[in-house]
Amino acid sequence: MASKDVTQLRKKLEKQGFDVKRTKTNHYIVRKDGQFIASLPSTPGNPRILKNPIADLKRAGFQP
Repeated sequence: MASKDVTQLRKKLEKQGFDVKRTKTNHYIVRKDGQFIASLPSTPGNPRILKNPIADLKRAGFQP
């Protein structure tokens, strides 16, 4: 996935009520109702790098 894919994912998360904050180390922390759900890289270097966080997000109610 490219950086634009992460941006699109972040926007979808925000529309669905997730709180997405960028850290100093250029990762995104995803929370819902104040509870940590997942951490996303801002620039994934490997296409498979988002598979586990997306699975965690789905378990928390994310609809891709």
